[in-house]
Amino acid sequence: MFKTKDEISVATPESGCFSSGDVARIAGVSLRQLQWWDERKVVSPSHQGHRRVYGENQVVEVSVIAELRRKGFSLQKIRRVLRFLQKEMGKRLADAVGSESEIHLITDGKNIYLEDEPGRIIDIFRNADQPMFLVCVTDQLKRAQEPLGRKPATSEVTPQVATRRRAG
Repeated sequence: MFKTKDEISVATPESGCFSSGDVARIAGVSLRQLQWWDERKVVSPSHQGHRRVYGENQVVEVSVIAELRRKGFSLQKIRRVLRFLQKEMGKRLADAVGSESEIHLITDGKNIYLEDEPGRIIDIFRNADQPMFLVCVTDQLKRAQEPLGRKPATSEVTPQVATRRRAG
């Protein structure tokens, strides 16, 4: 027959599953917003009857999407980010922002950038084939403050210097 409320399995954060209400509270969005994103296939949770059940990765995705929306990004631009990550990086948004990932999303409020390697940033909206590179001023300051007699580590030696050392 019909299931009572006690018989319906409840998603719990301990099990790695979250109910719509939990996700709405965590991400700071309405239940209707979650429903709309599911209908538009932005984030598609699994379904237990009429209930939506979200995994941990989907909670991360919803939270990041909600934050980007609060920063003023249109859903169209967010979809471009999602497509870029999937197509070019072979990753989902949750993979890109996960705690074990070395991939970061960066925004200036107008554009969204992706740091896919330390020191390399890609402007997702403009030219993804032309990355920008970072120079860490703090690292250069530390290098300048090191004693002069120290030999540079192998990773710090340029190919030209290494060739001259072998030849000389």
